[in-house]
Amino acid sequence: MKIEMQSIGTIHTEFTEIEGMPIQPTGAKGIKGTIEIKKEFIEGLKDLDVFSHIHIIYLLHKVDGYMLEVKPFMDNNTHGVFATRSPKRPNRIGMSVVKINKVEGNTVHVENIDVLDGTPLLDIKPYVPQLYEDTIDELKIGWFETNHKKAKSQKSDDRFK
Repeated sequence: MKIEMQSIGTIHTEFTEIEGMPIQPTGAKGIKGTIEIKKEFIEGLKDLDVFSHIHIIYLLHKVDGYMLEVKPFMDNNTHGVFATRSPKRPNRIGMSVVKINKVEGNTVHVENIDVLDGTPLLDIKPYVPQLYEDTIDELKIGWFETNHKKAKSQKSDDRFK
């Protein structure tokens, strides 16, 4: 089945190269960016400014191909790609939670953003953890358990080119 999507806007950040970027929003604390929404989708921004955070879903447009086993940035062992947040995925979809600073016309000003400049935006969803019981009592996070703190300081390199 062929699935087609269209970009609803463009993400703008200070990151012009993949190498050296933060690998998660927690490592991009304080880094500001903007999301420019295409004119035909501006009405969809109504009431977004009353939320503090959003999920942004985007196309990892500078990643070619995919790998089913990868060595993620935060570990020295290989794992199945679906057990990681590696960008080298079959459908090249990325997502981040970012803080909204303000919504102004067709521009959403955000911070804590770990996305490459010029990235095509696919969707925005409000971050509402209690809505769907996103807080999980018996959570297991696999190999991330011993590595998740690295996300604050780990930077991207060329391993997924």
